[in-house]
Amino acid sequence: MKCPYCSFPDSKVVDSRPADEGTSIRRRRECLHCGKRFTTYETVERMPLMLVKRDGARQPYSREKLLAGVMKACEKRPVPQQKLEQLVDNVEQRLFGALQPEISTRTVGEMVMDQLRTIDEVAYVRFASVYRQFKDINTFMEELNTLLRDK
Repeated sequence: MKCPYCSFPDSKVVDSRPADEGTSIRRRRECLHCGKRFTTYETVERMPLMLVKRDGARQPYSREKLLAGVMKACEKRPVPQQKLEQLVDNVEQRLFGALQPEISTRTVGEMVMDQLRTIDEVAYVRFASVYRQFKDINTFMEELNTLLRDK
């Protein structure tokens, strides 16, 4: 690891510990030339995941975009940010665990809705209305009736 202070190409690891709830390793390093210490993080490199949209277009998976959509559905609802992060973590674990290079946005949407249903029913209906593209009040009512029946 190259020293950020003097650019010497070699350093030694002084301390290692898990970080980010075990998803990465934090390492304290010491430069063998100038003696200064710095921190590095080691994470698993995930294979790129492509999402296949309804029209067949493909785009790279974006955690930020998924989280933004879930946050929009939960806007002005009593849902803690930590719960939303956990929801996205759960979806990502399933997506990357499938070891498929491409996955449909329909599958991702269903995963999100399954979890949102248990977190906040209003947020679930909001997300479903955009995701399933409710055309009129009848399709909206069908979804509400399904939600009430499942309860």
